[in-house]
Amino acid sequence: MCPRRGPATCAAVDLDRIYQCFSDRTRLRILHLLGAGPLCVCHFQALLGEPQVKISKHLAYLRSRGLVEASREGSWMVYRLPAKMPAVLRANLACLRASVRTDPVFRGDAARLRAGRPDFEKSSPLCAARPRQRRRAPAMTQS
Repeated sequence: MCPRRGPATCAAVDLDRIYQCFSDRTRLRILHLLGAGPLCVCHFQALLGEPQVKISKHLAYLRSRGLVEASREGSWMVYRLPAKMPAVLRANLACLRASVRTDPVFRGDAARLRAGRPDFEKSSPLCAARPRQRRRAPAMTQS
């Protein structure tokens, strides 16, 4: 990701990219929704009330900077947060989640997602699949 640069420069570039992506409210709303699991462009349209071209433009921006991943599933483009997420991105997404808890726009987005998820799963089971829960290591028992 940072050819011919040292680790300190790479970290700064990654942080710069994250904050560039975070500088737009629509991109923040997209990232917040992706925290709940993968979605397609048409689902973002329904949830955010924005036109397809605007959603696609923001998803392409986020993808080009490594904040989202996309895969084609049949005729659907499914977007998700990166499987291997750098610690700095993970920390900033956690901050985003904590910061938007009281914001009425983000709360409305989350409520629409919860209400619409069953319909999304029927129309496109691959898109609205709930994120896999991390398996916890079994508790160690004393012998």
